[in-house]
Amino acid sequence: MALELRLASASPPAGGGLAQPPPLAPPGKEQQVAGVGILLQISMLVLSFVLGHVLRRHRFYYLPEASASLLIGLVVGGLANISNTETNTRTWFNFHEEFFFLFLLPPIIFQSGFSLSPKPFFANFGAIVTFAILGTFIASVVTGVLVYLGGLTFLMYKLPLVECLMFGALISATDPVTVLSIFQELGSDVNLYALVFGESVLNDAMAISLYRTMSSVRSHAAGGENLFMMILQFLETFVGSMSSGVGVGFISALLFKYAGLDVDNLQNLECCLFVLFPYFSYMLAEGLGLSGIVSILFTGMVMKHYTYSNLSDNSQRFVSAFFHLLSSLAETFVFIYMGFDIAMEEHSWSHVGFIFFSIIFIVVARAANVFSCAYLVNMSRPQHRRIPLKHQKALWFSGLRGAMAFALALQSVHELPEGHGKTIFTTTTAIVVLTVLLIGGSTGTMLEALDVVGDENTSIENYEDNNGYMPPSYEEGTSSGGGLRMKLKQFHKSTTSFTALDKNYLTPFFTSQTDDDDDDFTGQQPQNRRLAFYDQ
Repeated sequence: MALELRLASASPPAGGGLAQPPPLAPPGKEQQVAGVGILLQISMLVLSFVLGHVLRRHRFYYLPEASASLLIGLVVGGLANISNTETNTRTWFNFHEEFFFLFLLPPIIFQSGFSLSPKPFFANFGAIVTFAILGTFIASVVTGVLVYLGGLTFLMYKLPLVECLMFGALISATDPVTVLSIFQELGSDVNLYALVFGESVLNDAMAISLYRTMSSVRSHAAGGENLFMMILQFLETFVGSMSSGVGVGFISALLFKYAGLDVDNLQNLECCLFVLFPYFSYMLAEGLGLSGIVSILFTGMVMKHYTYSNLSDNSQRFVSAFFHLLSSLAETFVFIYMGFDIAMEEHSWSHVGFIFFSIIFIVVARAANVFSCAYLVNMSRPQHRRIPLKHQKALWFSGLRGAMAFALALQSVHELPEGHGKTIFTTTTAIVVLTVLLIGGSTGTMLEALDVVGDENTSIENYEDNNGYMPPSYEEGTSSGGGLRMKLKQFHKSTTSFTALDKNYLTPFFTSQTDDDDDDFTGQQPQNRRLAFYDQ
């Protein structure tokens, strides 16, 4: 069930991230080759950060930072092909799948949970869960079924149904880093920001669980037991991984509350322990056969909400800067590598129809996800709390694909037959490039046309007046309500119950803060990765 970390030597070297093993260098040149590889990677990272800074300084939104990093990788890989130095360059750029899953994805996912602002998140908790859980399921199934039907009607390359559902699951993982960046630059409604950011955080966990479930079903196909096994394995992966991550987060909160580490001469120990807990959560879930990525996401959310307030002031500043630094480097490197890999690797471009129709299908699936879930959410909300149509369109437009879709596609190369895996990987990289470059570049114009950016919503003040939470107020007689509407209202009312439980019991038990303490997010939107420098 977990994201398996396979050594390159144990997998066939077909496309998508793991090339042929490089030829052995003479002993005297091994250190030189390693140094050149590190120099190449550092040079691209430096160029990406500098270019991103210049673009942001001049407010040039047509080429976001993620797009610039992707283009740098494309250019370097293209130059390597033109100069016939592909073998040497691949040797220098020694990137393996286990490095990707072990060292790049965990800090990105942890920072997603760690930077999540609890107040707007819990105020919109019901809507976020609906979009992230139900919506991702709808998008995955719609995409998978449409791809399967496209194969049956000879519109595109035919894949088995389970593999189509695996593709639907991995391509449903969104990464709206560009949209969130522009939200912070231009200002936006705080509830819209919370919906986009919260959905993207939980969406990754849901997509991973669905992908691993479909992969396991494919490996252990058992006829009529498939549906039952699918549900059971999904619950095992998602709920088990979430419980593991939450448990580690609570343990860390109690440790830092009672261990007395928040003194000057123990700050190094305090910071070291705090940094180790996320990876402990990741490895624990992997060892239990669960998903480390899902576990570390919820560990980040719990550690930010409870453990963080038990740290000393200096340690709080350090761990915030440290994880922001790690996630920025990892995310930038991921986009650079995606561009580099697209230019250097052999891709299955023979099935252009599969790529073309897949793009159409994910657009349709994203629309089915957003608009159906928004309808359900609005059924349970009073008129003044409903999600307006322009916000729904912004949610639909913000469904860019990024690192998580690329990572799962990279893994599918080794789990599926060679032709199928390469086709899915090629299609995923094409979709990532299209969404990052074209949609990402037009995000500013599109959001301004929808009139969802430009000024801050006064709902921030409402968060203050309600101790940071805006639970829906249900008015008698305002709806015609059937059974479904009443059940949805009860679901959203549970958000209020949870916030009361958190405020009255969980926070006093796991933290040492008083009722007068406010977290760092009061009156602010959640910090997005790579943006702290520009908020000063």
